[in-house]
Amino acid sequence: MDTAELLAARTHGVLVTLKRDGRPQLSNVVYHFDGDRILVSVTDDRAKTRNLRRDPRVSFHVTSEDYWTYVVVEGDAELSEVAGDPHDSTVDELVELYRSIQGEHSDWSDFRRAMVAERRVVLRIPVERTYGQV
Repeated sequence: MDTAELLAARTHGVLVTLKRDGRPQLSNVVYHFDGDRILVSVTDDRAKTRNLRRDPRVSFHVTSEDYWTYVVVEGDAELSEVAGDPHDSTVDELVELYRSIQGEHSDWSDFRRAMVAERRVVLRIPVERTYGQV
């Protein structure tokens, strides 16, 4: 299994951002790998999002089922605009992200309203460097 295969095979990873004091802040997240980037739905008011607005450097850790195969992706994060309208481009991207991870939603109108209410943002992590044991 190579790096891309491992990233594509999994949907759970650990996002590592940097706190103001330089220490790492880790978050378990659900993600999608599109072949070039890691995509994650985050809310605008969380520590990880604040950290990324201040310092976009990020590491992302993914492990195999057996735990011994793993990859770490490093890159400079990009954040979409905050979801502001159920039909804006951020919400459209969140719909596609959900579909790629979960499939179809039972009520897309409700989903779109929730993305705005939760102030969701799409986190994009371009794969700039990798290391690990694959």
